[in-house]
Amino acid sequence: MAAMAGQKLRAAIARRWLCQGGVPPWLGDIPPEQLLQSATVMEEKEEEEEATAAKRAPEEGSVLLFPGQGSQYVGMGRELLRYSAARELFRVAERVLGYDLLGLCSSGPRAELDRTVRSQPAVFVCSLAAVEKLHHQQPAVIENCVAAAGFSIGEYAALVFAGAIEYAEALYAVKVRAEAMQEASETVPSGMLSVIGQHNSDYVAACIDARKHCKSVGIEDPICEVSNYLFPDSRVIAGHLQALEFLQQNSKKYSFARVKMLPVSGAFHTRLMEPVVEPLSEALQLISIQKPLIPVYSNVTSQRYTQPKQIKHLLAKQLISPVKWEQTMHAIYERKKGVRFPFTYEMGPGRQLGAILRNCNMRAWKFYKNIDALGEDEKEEI
Repeated sequence: MAAMAGQKLRAAIARRWLCQGGVPPWLGDIPPEQLLQSATVMEEKEEEEEATAAKRAPEEGSVLLFPGQGSQYVGMGRELLRYSAARELFRVAERVLGYDLLGLCSSGPRAELDRTVRSQPAVFVCSLAAVEKLHHQQPAVIENCVAAAGFSIGEYAALVFAGAIEYAEALYAVKVRAEAMQEASETVPSGMLSVIGQHNSDYVAACIDARKHCKSVGIEDPICEVSNYLFPDSRVIAGHLQALEFLQQNSKKYSFARVKMLPVSGAFHTRLMEPVVEPLSEALQLISIQKPLIPVYSNVTSQRYTQPKQIKHLLAKQLISPVKWEQTMHAIYERKKGVRFPFTYEMGPGRQLGAILRNCNMRAWKFYKNIDALGEDEKEEI
């Protein structure tokens, strides 16, 4: 896709040179007319694909994606209250969680909503409430869903949607998970670093050197590892804060194009979350899990779940394993030439998964839509 974009850019510049009666010196032996013809063909093909997407019916198949922690914002959930099923989800949530989740989602305060112990249940419930909105507006999308996946905490929402776990029981597991992750995060100063890399970025060497640095300042068992695979040349590295600070200061050495600390309280999906495994495993043993009615893809393996026992095992392992989201996108959307892509709906707050899909598979992204927790008019006010 990058090559196509570059070709279109060169064609646009070539068009300007031709209009001025000249030939750009960097074209070499390539005739400007050839570039212009290629650009025209590509533009016509894209317009044809967009027109085809507009004409297609949702009965042809859909994929539902559920966002993870970090997508939350104050105000989400308001517009969903017009749907009785969504209101019931919030009523059940208040009983299970022991506090007014709807009030927190709709009015904040933001600092409280952003805490791990609050944000995970909030994103989980709002995502499933968005499903009720989609079911009310386009029931055929729900009825013809062919696959589902969720990012980290979003995987629980995907499993509930697919009929593998009952909503209240899943919310109980989410509550235990969020509380234990909050506590683990407060025990060790840690965090997550978003990295936009290049083709020659060396993530392995970077993490090894960061761990060596941590040992030099007295950390006995330093942790620094890739925790999220997002899209080509994009990773999240998590671990001790000293390791992440080292990577920020030495980003050029490892050919990192851009690094940015994420606003989270801990090193999720690394060994620093090991204290969470036991309480979550115990919670999962108390709930009933069935085989999903539609394919649901695991963050740990990037492959679809096949049996209930596997779900319990991998949900616990997910805490200390990297989220293989890029690999999951390939598994869901890989298809033979000529086979149409399904419609994709991101359920709940934010459009992060849509942005990732665009970088993983531009053609699949052309059939993407977000089903958010707010109406368009409300988004402008926030």
